[in-house]
Amino acid sequence: MKKQITRREAIGSVAGAGMLAIAGAARAQQGGELLLAGTPVEIAITSVSARTVRVTVRALENAQQPVSPDGALVREDWGQPAARIRSAAAPGTVKCGDLTVKFSHDPLAVTIEDKSGHAVQQLSFDPATGDLLFQTGDKPLFGLGQGGPGFDRRGNVDRMVSGQGGYQLRTHGAKVPIQFLAGAGGWGMFVHRPLGAFDLSGPQARVHAGNGQSPLPLDVFVIAAPEPPVLMTEYARLTGFPEMAPLWSFGYQQSHRTLGPPEEILHEAKIFREKQMPCDAMIYLGTDFCPNGWNTHNGEFTWNAKAFPDPPKAIQQLHGDHFNVVLHIVVEGHHFFGTVHDPCTAPPQPSGRTPDGKWPDDRQVSCYWPAHKPLFDLGVDGWWPDQGDGYDGPSRLNRIRMYFEGAQMYRPNQRVYALHRNGYPGMQRYAAFLWSGDVQSTWETLKDHVPVGINAGLSGIPYWGTDIGGFVPTQEYTGELFARWFQFAAFNPLFRSHGRDWRLHLPWGWTHGEIGYPETPSYQPDPKDLDNPAIEPICKKYLELRYRMMPYLYSAVKETCETGIPVIRALWLHYPDDQNAIARGDEYLYGRDLLVAPVVEKGASSRSLYLPRGTWYDFWTQERMEGGREIERKVDLETIPLYVRAGAILPMGPLKQYTAQQVDEPLTLLVHPGAAGAFSLYEDDGATFNYRNGEFMRIQMAWNDAQRQLTLQLAPGSRMLGQSRKIVARIAGEKPAGEIVFSGKRVSIKL
Repeated sequence: MKKQITRREAIGSVAGAGMLAIAGAARAQQGGELLLAGTPVEIAITSVSARTVRVTVRALENAQQPVSPDGALVREDWGQPAARIRSAAAPGTVKCGDLTVKFSHDPLAVTIEDKSGHAVQQLSFDPATGDLLFQTGDKPLFGLGQGGPGFDRRGNVDRMVSGQGGYQLRTHGAKVPIQFLAGAGGWGMFVHRPLGAFDLSGPQARVHAGNGQSPLPLDVFVIAAPEPPVLMTEYARLTGFPEMAPLWSFGYQQSHRTLGPPEEILHEAKIFREKQMPCDAMIYLGTDFCPNGWNTHNGEFTWNAKAFPDPPKAIQQLHGDHFNVVLHIVVEGHHFFGTVHDPCTAPPQPSGRTPDGKWPDDRQVSCYWPAHKPLFDLGVDGWWPDQGDGYDGPSRLNRIRMYFEGAQMYRPNQRVYALHRNGYPGMQRYAAFLWSGDVQSTWETLKDHVPVGINAGLSGIPYWGTDIGGFVPTQEYTGELFARWFQFAAFNPLFRSHGRDWRLHLPWGWTHGEIGYPETPSYQPDPKDLDNPAIEPICKKYLELRYRMMPYLYSAVKETCETGIPVIRALWLHYPDDQNAIARGDEYLYGRDLLVAPVVEKGASSRSLYLPRGTWYDFWTQERMEGGREIERKVDLETIPLYVRAGAILPMGPLKQYTAQQVDEPLTLLVHPGAAGAFSLYEDDGATFNYRNGEFMRIQMAWNDAQRQLTLQLAPGSRMLGQSRKIVARIAGEKPAGEIVFSGKRVSIKL
């Protein structure tokens, strides 16, 4: 239980901080100025929480000015500094929560120690350049956003250049730089300022300000947390906890490119229902990236009559077939400023290019956003804001924020969906989805994307996914690669298929496959590969599994929003003392209880994977085995290794064709004995913000392994949704089951 600080203690700490700042100022004359790269500076030490301290270095002449706000932090002011150090004569030790900060001036350095006196991190500075130097220890390093080299970032130099011009787009995707580094040794560091390259190639790491920026101001948050989940929560307190996205956004999403005639567009959606392949969203690309998209040109909000001659009727039919409609939109430039709530004061601009074919460099959010309203009025459900690599960091965040806050101007009590290609720290506060960009269809790309997704989650980007099958087809693109990618994506937060020659990105696209409109002249598949009837049933199997596991996924999403712990989890998050688990970037936990080991090799007949300590169950066969060791799992094309840890209570819903479908069948709880366990099942209406007002249901489930007893009860503060809930509980792999009618009262059942 956390100790509550008293009002007297709080006042005392503020008073002490003020005395320390005064003392430091008084001694500045005697001890001489602190210099960094020839500039007199002040170092401010601020206690953010018991586990987190802020170190800010500013030029002395700007010491009273706030660090330039960029929107990344949930608040700019974290209270009065515990110390302001301006001279070598300032006190050398400052207490900040559970941490102790020690200052030394020769060389200039700040050391952060935990309660036991262990040095968690030491920050020092290159006297010539002002670059930030810090220690990396001897454990793996994670985070730094999407893309870039390595699962363990150690040994690499990441230029942290945003966009598709970053590190190896072909295999690693676009770079979304998030300057948060998580050390497996029990520390984390968010470099708020300056933005720049991370050089982790040596024993002492370096952050070098990019694009000719000054190294000042420097603003760094250091977290001391040997428990990885606590570290993730501390980072979320700085940049924000994720916002709940609509339930349908976790269903399958089918993206399109070059469209056929109007009747064909609508018929393709109906095929999902005819084939009983679950799907929740139809996504339509804009014209210019393809010859016949939903709109007239990229950046424009007018419908292309060749594809959609009657937009209201088309949207009405798609809604009638229970599909959400998502539209692609492009904007380019360098600066996006303001919010949707500001008055529009900029001169009129087109939403796309100017008459001379150029994109305006600067845009005011409140002037640009209203162009979306006519499409909202027609019933468009979500957005796919593409491009924007040229925008600076705050502009990228302003664009993301625009879709979240702007949508609520027109639909105040409806959750928001927007799929972005660029990002910035804090994007999670706006329920932003991210995909990895225009990657190539190769086995290497699929393999590299497993650690890319894990590091995205460890960087505070919870809603992540890829173009299933890869965006640019190569000669490696076959039904086998598509099936393996589809299986991987079924265990990503974003489950969406997209790519050139897009008909081969349909779940049935490899059954008598037709490329359709050819978009990649270099892609000449063997006709035999295009006729692979084995692929469609595999896709259907994983579509159905995704929808049956939705209660588990949605509960994990809620946990993400409350704790900052991602859905895709490095094994390190729950096994920080297992060096073998920490090092694995080719497998991950999906939520707390399910281990996923994607198959990423062509023609694979087996998959080597590591099971952490404890007892595990093969999801497919219910075979029980002990962990703490490497195993070899035989696979065929329709199987990827999935393992459930002992003690897990895995909720499986009835099969649905879309997430909002009402099905009068019970929820099934699969109990995996061998250890005590618990699960918190979360439900709400999936569409509105009413959960903020207590309209949600959370059922706390506990498994007593010694007594083989399962207990269910409502969590404090939650309520029943409906009068009662039919639940079937059984031991995994066993047919006898216990039936429960749960009406909100505590109930137990022996299994």
